[in-house]
Amino acid sequence: MRTFYAIFAALALATPAWGKTDIPEHARWAATAQRIEITRDDWGIAHVHGTTDADAVFGMIYAQAEDDFNRIETNYLVALGRLAEAEGEKAIWQDLRQRLYIDPATLRQHYAASPAWLRSLMQGWADGLNYYLLTHPNVRPRVIRHFEPWMALAFSEGSIGGDIERISVGQLAAFYGRKQLALKEEDPRAYQEPKGSNGIAIAPSRTKDGHALLLINPHTSFFFRSEQQVSSDEGLNVYGAATWGQFFIYQGFNAHAGWMHTTSGVDSVDEFSETIVERGGKRFYRYGRALRPLTVKPITLSYRLPGGALATRRFTTFATHHGPITRAANGKWIALALMNTPVAALEQSFLRTKASDLPAFLKVAERRANSSNNTLFADDKGEIAFLVPQFVPKRNDRFDYTRPVDGSDPATDWQGLHAIDTLPKVTTPPVGWAMNTNDWPWSSAGPDSPKAAAFPRYLDTAGENPRGLHAAELLTPAAGLTIEGLRAIAFDPHLIAFDPLIPGLVSAWDALPEGAEKAKLARPVALLKAWDRRWAADSVATSLAVFWGEAFWGETIPDLDLESAGLTHYKTMEAASPARKLKALGIAIDRLTADFGSWEVPWGDINRFQRNDGAIVQQFDDAKPSTPVAFASAQWGSLASFGAHAWPGTKRYYGTNGNSFVAVVEFGTRVRAIAVTAGGESGDPASKHFNDQATRYATGNLRPVYFWPDEMAGHVERQYHPGQ
Repeated sequence: MRTFYAIFAALALATPAWGKTDIPEHARWAATAQRIEITRDDWGIAHVHGTTDADAVFGMIYAQAEDDFNRIETNYLVALGRLAEAEGEKAIWQDLRQRLYIDPATLRQHYAASPAWLRSLMQGWADGLNYYLLTHPNVRPRVIRHFEPWMALAFSEGSIGGDIERISVGQLAAFYGRKQLALKEEDPRAYQEPKGSNGIAIAPSRTKDGHALLLINPHTSFFFRSEQQVSSDEGLNVYGAATWGQFFIYQGFNAHAGWMHTTSGVDSVDEFSETIVERGGKRFYRYGRALRPLTVKPITLSYRLPGGALATRRFTTFATHHGPITRAANGKWIALALMNTPVAALEQSFLRTKASDLPAFLKVAERRANSSNNTLFADDKGEIAFLVPQFVPKRNDRFDYTRPVDGSDPATDWQGLHAIDTLPKVTTPPVGWAMNTNDWPWSSAGPDSPKAAAFPRYLDTAGENPRGLHAAELLTPAAGLTIEGLRAIAFDPHLIAFDPLIPGLVSAWDALPEGAEKAKLARPVALLKAWDRRWAADSVATSLAVFWGEAFWGETIPDLDLESAGLTHYKTMEAASPARKLKALGIAIDRLTADFGSWEVPWGDINRFQRNDGAIVQQFDDAKPSTPVAFASAQWGSLASFGAHAWPGTKRYYGTNGNSFVAVVEFGTRVRAIAVTAGGESGDPASKHFNDQATRYATGNLRPVYFWPDEMAGHVERQYHPGQ
């Protein structure tokens, strides 16, 4: 290994990627690097150890940058509202949306006021990224050539879609730009892969060896997180999935406890319809009997021109005490209120990774800075839990907060936050299990679930979903579970949503008069009637059922309200006329035949995993190698989710979201786990770890996790300090 002096000498001659800086800063980075060791295992996963927590953060983010700096930078361009500086004026409305809530000057103030321990972590984070850029001069950032510690506060919570994404970019542009963007607004009723995750916690009473188990199964866009282990001499020792660019494990476990987050249906984001009044050339909004002045804030954004130079656009934005104005509707201006507590959020995100039991985890949660995610928890004391988000505003339940409420009525205002003990939760239930599949809390622990009648309506907007029904079906009789047993539950092939649908299709066919249509559909209907409703790579029935389900879903969209949630669409399909059920089957048969030459196509020939390059948005190609995937869309109740469809120029389905990281953890005398990541750890197509987990991923064949030093024996690929 090179000595510190050799590194320092090399750095003294180096030209950093962002231009001239002082050599003492380089020396400080190099000295910090010597206190950090990165060990890559034979799957390319980084096991990072530092003397202090701040050193570990330095090494953690440095290792992430080695694997995919592009994703790190892109995440911060989005979080900081600077994406247009890389991608041009088309991204300026997304940037404006972000900057309505994220102000760099305010974040700098938050950083300065943060506790010293948190500032040290943010400094370690910035140093690690800057040291990576210094020691990798061939890496050319698109925009951010030097990271500042305060920037970490812009991206302080690790979920796939922040609350801010509730704001329509098109409607924002219509309001502030007085222009209609050529954007296709997503119809919430349309067929789309459900977003979210699965989490299951099993108590010792349901396991073979008397140890709690935890399923960690986020359903995100693929390659959204890095798999890492991070430890320090200050007590940090955590393993799991970290969103690119963040310095905390978002979903994972330490030596004593683990946690899994699932997107929640709790309402923590609300719109207020504001009545605007103009007086004396100024704008006010009505609040009770008073007129209050609108807050006016100029925002200047930069964007890249086609030739590479930067230009700017200036916007005058407005806000009420409820929040920024984001659109107009029915002659009113709409303000949107959401959680904006970046320091508390970053504290909670990091500190929970050091919690060793449920009381410690709940103490961290008292910061109430998680607004969008439920939590499944398990530990080596045998405790399990289901928790809803802790940032939940108290509101008057007589108002319907799923729609904009009257901002001029003070009674609609948020009334502080709920105390944690007033929210739905399950702790060590007698039934011996807890779960969530992005469905409502009222079935999270079978008979021991919270009761809806005891809580305000706004504590659920999701309703039930087929995955929740499927999980309950499996967990209710479960006994003697092991790691492998919980893995088998996570990959159980039952497509439960088809159970009530296919009998109706069969009855519709039975009622047909003899003729050409009945003859054409005879064999397909017979196949579906005999099908066990379980996905498999060699299953023709799975292909036919999925194509029929997609066509039938589209056929019944006009029957639904825009606000339809839960199982409403499935019930609508079940109640549809026989003719519509048969029409959808005909569409499916014709489409399969047109695309594949026959309707009798094994599911694995259609449903594929493909990773061609390191781009964030993949381009798919039927002529290039791909891997068959047996599991199907969560839309039909598959716990193992693979969100796939045909793309421009393809006939086959290629997945881009769903199962992205899967781990099963056992909390025994020492923690043990198995896991798999979609594709591989590296974002570099030249790396052998770019796609080395594809087959394991596609078949649910999880690999051992090397958490303890003795487990690493024989599996070390490389050991080094950052910069080497």
